[in-house]
Amino acid sequence: MSLRCRSVRMLLCSLALVAGFSGTLSAAEIHFQSDTLLRGFTRDTSIASEETVAPLYEYLQLDSGALKNHGLSFHFYGWGRGDLADSGFYRDDTAGEVLYGYLQYTKPFSNLIGRLGRIHVFEGVANETLDGFWLKSDLGNNISGSVYAGLPVGLSTTDSRSGDSIYGGRISHRSQGSYEAGVSFKSIRNDSDTAESMLGIDLAVFALDKVSLYGNSVLNLETGGFAEHSYEARFAYQDIQFRTYAEMFNFEDYFDTGANAVNPFRILAGQDDQLLVVGVDSTWKRTDTWSYGGKLKFYHADSNDTSTYASLLTVWHGGKGANQVGGEIGYLAAGAGINDFILLRLYGYWDGLAAALPVDFVSADLLYTLYDQPIYGEDNSVFVSLGAGQSFLHDAFRIKLSGDFSQDPFFDSDLRAMLTVTYTYDRSL
Repeated sequence: MSLRCRSVRMLLCSLALVAGFSGTLSAAEIHFQSDTLLRGFTRDTSIASEETVAPLYEYLQLDSGALKNHGLSFHFYGWGRGDLADSGFYRDDTAGEVLYGYLQYTKPFSNLIGRLGRIHVFEGVANETLDGFWLKSDLGNNISGSVYAGLPVGLSTTDSRSGDSIYGGRISHRSQGSYEAGVSFKSIRNDSDTAESMLGIDLAVFALDKVSLYGNSVLNLETGGFAEHSYEARFAYQDIQFRTYAEMFNFEDYFDTGANAVNPFRILAGQDDQLLVVGVDSTWKRTDTWSYGGKLKFYHADSNDTSTYASLLTVWHGGKGANQVGGEIGYLAAGAGINDFILLRLYGYWDGLAAALPVDFVSADLLYTLYDQPIYGEDNSVFVSLGAGQSFLHDAFRIKLSGDFSQDPFFDSDLRAMLTVTYTYDRSL
């Protein structure tokens, strides 16, 4: 049996286990959501050219237990896929994965949170899924800490799981309403060889009047160099909001992740290049209906010239809800002989249409790019997306149909369709 098939079986068995276990929890809430996505497009496959591909995706989420109060709860989210057309486009016609599935216990004392199972850790230098545990708690009035350890899920198909491990944590100091500073560490081993070893610092400052600062730096302990520096400031002047940022990435330290390094990242790591990104975004809410904005972004890599992207945006907000129509016009002045281009985008979203139309909302997105020099004989590309949806049973059941059309120098045209059916169930036990 293939690994993909075993993943699908694990997904279904985990869901059955969670469903049975949820009834034994002492807490009083349950949340269930099913998202079914049917896509359709044509591709050249191993079977034939212009073969129809019809993947059916199922995403399942279940949360049960103490969802609103402290105590014990269970959380599960996973997906499965099958190609209804048996097109041969995918390596395996069926696939699936448990994205997370864990027991959680929370306690008001020390703001304790504990998780056990398949979990995703996103804090400090960590952005990893693992089979193990994560524990976070206050360590004093202004200090908190967290630790995690287990087996890295991302390396489960590489030379089995023997010798694999992941562990790390973060400790932070904060002053309520003023700042928070943290230090974090992550170590990953694959088949007993070091895959990643990272040390990071992060900072958030809120105390300044109408100004907030955020940033982080990551040190690769294997290479001894900084992989990343990312910092930004947000501030306001009257009705205008600004966001300025600067990011620096060292390819050798960012992509050289030991046993994790694979092409094309190993190639990038060997280039000994550095990328610097500096930019500013602004938004002016002129009235309750109209807002305007702009972006200015500079890219500089040691291996080529600086590229600059600038754009202007405008958005009209109308009626109730999220109704809006917007547009953007931008220009990229590329360096190192790379093609310059002009970008035009129009988009819109309108809901509350059930009284006049057989749908609740419609959405549209148009993206047009004009290149300074032809690419394979073509000097433009087009992307168009249209969608509409309807809700039933007090929003417990939702259906959305969307279609995308794209055409650019790399292929003649591409037409895709997707039907999404969502069912949500909430109950207090």
